[in-house]
Amino acid sequence: MSGRRDVPLIFEIGTLRHLARTWRQFGGLDLSNVAEHSFRVAWISLILASREGADVGRCVLMALLHDVPETRTGDVNYIHRMNTVRLEDHALTDALVDTTAGPELQDIWREWTLKKTLESQVVRDADSLDCDFELREQHDRGARLPAVLAPTRQAVRRRLHTKSARLMFDEIQTSDPHEWHLAARNRLTAGDWAESRAQ
Repeated sequence: MSGRRDVPLIFEIGTLRHLARTWRQFGGLDLSNVAEHSFRVAWISLILASREGADVGRCVLMALLHDVPETRTGDVNYIHRMNTVRLEDHALTDALVDTTAGPELQDIWREWTLKKTLESQVVRDADSLDCDFELREQHDRGARLPAVLAPTRQAVRRRLHTKSARLMFDEIQTSDPHEWHLAARNRLTAGDWAESRAQ
């Protein structure tokens, strides 16, 4: 095992920040880049894995890995998938050659592509759900895309593997993206604004 290419790999992963997700084509909205997407997929995976009794660490690692080949293949949306061939296995093998974690990551990649383990299903669900979180955020900004894609997303919901993911999908549809800060301990709920409101 060689770590000769560990530093170049980290630089390569950093380029995911500059890689737009191709569903931006559907209206030019300000959508997350691939790095931002992968970060939230890791968090969704952590929660779903905990709910489903899956290996949390393996799910988070798989989530962080699942889009790394896109540094070399680019991202594709649901139309592109019908019209392109991507060599993700080759791209990841090339990216991981002579890296310390290469063999372990190749094993996790194979698990991801085979789609048979609970962990791979959890991460696939998380990958889908991140789109729904982002569509809900876009809805709050007044975008039409969430309504346009609603039938598509219902089809995706039917393909989710875990009960936890289906429950989360349903909750996302009626959630307020601002609840986290409005209900948090803040100046209005617990600070000086609350005191003046009471007077």
